[in-house]
Amino acid sequence: MVNGNNKGKAFERKICQDFTLLFGMSMKFKRDIEQFRQSDLGDIICSDPDWPFIVECKRYAKGNGPQPAWVRQAQKAADTAKKHWAVVYQYDRKPVRVAVSLAALADAMGNDDFHKETIWESDLEGFAEIVREIMARVNEKRQLEKIYDRTIGV
Repeated sequence: MVNGNNKGKAFERKICQDFTLLFGMSMKFKRDIEQFRQSDLGDIICSDPDWPFIVECKRYAKGNGPQPAWVRQAQKAADTAKKHWAVVYQYDRKPVRVAVSLAALADAMGNDDFHKETIWESDLEGFAEIVREIMARVNEKRQLEKIYDRTIGV
């Protein structure tokens, strides 16, 4: 179990590093150590409060695809935080994969017609493309709010 814990923590640190490379230095990622004290939290925290995902990381020796229990765990945490869920996972000698709600893809396209239970899978780079689209919309909204605040003199 101790070895499994270390393997999981090391994987979470690796994903934090990968996310920093994929999303730029303006966003910092770190492990959420509160997850051991409080339920319904993800494994990774982003410095940007508008980061759209609760991320659950899983590293196992054998398996295929995201396990339903992982998805349920991520969904519960995401529902609590009012965000999308993502499960980043890797099995030994296989590439890292990311499973997300299809609703996250819809959000990236400005559409909310998809059910959040439907799963889409990708590699890290594909996930990064989706997140960049979502964050572009977030940043556009931030800019509009700044213009609005300046216009009304707040």
